Amino acid sequence: MLSTTALHHLHIFIFVLACVHVVFCVLTILFGSARIRQWKLWEDSISKKEQDPEEAQGPKFTHVKDHDFIKSRYLGFGKNSYILGWVHSFFKQFYASVTRSDYTTLRLGFIMTHCRGNPKFDFHKYMMRVLEADFKKVVGISWYLWLFVVIFLFLNVSGWHAYFWIAFIPFILLLAVGTKLEHVIIQLAHEVAEKHVAVQGDLVVRPSDDHFWFNKPKIVLLLIHIILFQNSFELAFFFWIWVQYGFDSCIMGQVGYIIPRLVIGAFVQFLCSYSTLPLYAIVTQMGSSFKREIFEEHIQEGLVGWAKQAKKKAGLRRDANESSHNQVGPKVESPLIQMAKAGSRETAVEENKSGEIIHGTAS
Repeated sequence: MLSTTALHHLHIFIFVLACVHVVFCVLTILFGSARIRQWKLWEDSISKKEQDPEEAQGPKFTHVKDHDFIKSRYLGFGKNSYILGWVHSFFKQFYASVTRSDYTTLRLGFIMTHCRGNPKFDFHKYMMRVLEADFKKVVGISWYLWLFVVIFLFLNVSGWHAYFWIAFIPFILLLAVGTKLEHVIIQLAHEVAEKHVAVQGDLVVRPSDDHFWFNKPKIVLLLIHIILFQNSFELAFFFWIWVQYGFDSCIMGQVGYIIPRLVIGAFVQFLCSYSTLPLYAIVTQMGSSFKREIFEEHIQEGLVGWAKQAKKKAGLRRDANESSHNQVGPKVESPLIQMAKAGSRETAVEENKSGEIIHGTAS
């Protein structure tokens, strides 16, 4: 279907796309991590506060609505509050997406749910480890992403301006993901405010998968992966056309379609680094389960090695039991059982003989 020249250009485009995707993912992680590292000051201040002897005294009862987390996130009861919650979540992602009260409350909810026995757990360090592990997945290019590229190349027909409309896909997905993550925090605040009037000590939320799409927090990471790839694809396609054919080429399109594409791409990159990625790092920890990064790296390796050895030993034990079962010969009966069986056989023979004698006498 393609000439040799077209295949050569396609190979160059694939190489450019892979490079741009890796560079954009690295920039997103670097800028997002820089913002998350600012939360380290909150983590340190919480640790110092917990070690303060005055704070260690008996906790006091406080009204739920007096907490800063509830003041900023709780919007009341009813349908109006439900609609306002989504509207508030949409605009909240553009400014102060995560505040100190959010971090403090979500951190305590995670610790009280998943590691109650370790109140001094370093939640910030755990988040950074999870983010590093997720980065390895995001930077890759899966088969369904390549399928998207193929579909776009087939739909890139003259006059359709597919390269322009496709720029709105990562833009809309990014706004939807950011709104959903903000709304999860609002849901956690509403659960506490609707169930309690006053609480003793600090406010504790209850993490749950029910707050996420299809009860799966992993879907958020998948959508972020798609957003970053499609944004990289959009900008890589622009640079490839510019270098390969020139800015005035008919493939490049009109300037009125080019400028919005570049603006949308830059906005998606900025918002994903500044707001969505930090939101993802903390909100996805509010699921029903924790990730293996909760353990240090050397502990993870030890647990994995222990699990492999246990599985190997279980397999060897099962094979040994099967071989011993197959090698066992016929059962050796005890003398008492043999004598009992012999006696029953002799009795049956005597009964048969007596029956034959009676039959002969009668005849």
